[in-house]
Amino acid sequence: MYLLTQITRFQRGSVLATGLIAVSLLLGACAGTGSQSGPGKASGPEQTTPGATRPSHTPTPAVLDVSPANLATGVLPSAPLTVKASSGTVRTVKLVDDQGTTVTGKTDPDGTWHGGTQLLYPSRAYTFTIAATGPDGTATSTTSTFRTLKPAIRATYSLIPSGGTVGVGMPVSVQFASAVTTKARRAEVEKRVKVTTVPAQQGSWGWLDNRQLMWRPKSFWVPGTRVTVSTPLHGVQTGDKKWIAGDDGTSFTVGSSMVSTVDMKAHTMTVRRGGAVIRTFKVSTGKPGPLTETRYGTKVIIERQSAIVMDSATVGIPKGNPNYYKINTKWNLRLTWTGEFIHSAPWSVNQQGTENVSHGCTNMAPADAEWMFNNSKMGDVVKFTGSPRPFKPTDGIGVWVYDYAGWQAQSALS
Repeated sequence: MYLLTQITRFQRGSVLATGLIAVSLLLGACAGTGSQSGPGKASGPEQTTPGATRPSHTPTPAVLDVSPANLATGVLPSAPLTVKASSGTVRTVKLVDDQGTTVTGKTDPDGTWHGGTQLLYPSRAYTFTIAATGPDGTATSTTSTFRTLKPAIRATYSLIPSGGTVGVGMPVSVQFASAVTTKARRAEVEKRVKVTTVPAQQGSWGWLDNRQLMWRPKSFWVPGTRVTVSTPLHGVQTGDKKWIAGDDGTSFTVGSSMVSTVDMKAHTMTVRRGGAVIRTFKVSTGKPGPLTETRYGTKVIIERQSAIVMDSATVGIPKGNPNYYKINTKWNLRLTWTGEFIHSAPWSVNQQGTENVSHGCTNMAPADAEWMFNNSKMGDVVKFTGSPRPFKPTDGIGVWVYDYAGWQAQSALS
């Protein structure tokens, strides 16, 4: 008895080519001779010459079409995954990568196995293990391997918040290091990410720009909400020769509701917790001018830093400009990426409550700024009124610039 396994590839060189696998089991045997009725004699039962053997049955194994083809390289993460029998029946299919991750699939009514809409990981080797039955019932098993492409550029992203307790205005943020270049690619990202909230709250994904995907509730978070984020983005293409290689996730809790209102004309800041006023402070905001006036709108505290050296050159006001400054500040609450903070300003105490003299920040007396710093958290809301200069969505965490319908329109799936 001889066992011969033959794997034939009829298409090579294409990462999406289909491989044809034919497994043949051959049994060697001698041909036997039977007796015949002589002339004038009635035919009787077949007689076998002593010592001779019957003709043997040659097994017919399944013939399989597998995609990607066996030994293919540079396979796209989005390549279709299929196994079907052009002869016989596919019984089981298992697809596993070199990290031990199993790719799930299902079998259609016509007997074709496919991997669905899931994506493969870049830069990994995958192995099919297939069991099938030939048209005559012959059982066979075989393997087929391929390797996915290695991206020229690996797309990366971060999740904010990365844990902890945040304020009621803090959205979920997926921040990409580089642009997700087309709406179709942004839609591919968006449909794969997921936010779960307890208690459940209505909300929507939207893009501030081609790097910042955010999820916000319809209105501010309910205090005490537990938020879980899942980003299974491996294999998603974000640009030319650029793919995401891994997945991530985060969770955080929403703390107390703290919403402050700065009236730039009255030079005051009113702080509310749970809707009740708990403090009112004198402040001085940005003096009139296209580069110095504080922006109006609903902002969110992005980060807290107890001490910073503020250099206006970092926000487009270079040394030599009449508005240039470089100062040490304490008790800093960042409100925009463009340089607006709430902070201690002992040099402007005499103007606080009566005049706007800053370069855009909200100046407070040292003790007031320290209290504000110690009682604030990332995600607390600060609303500004009384200036002609608008706060734009990409100036900071700009999800609350939009009403809910407007925010929903920022979705790449809309």
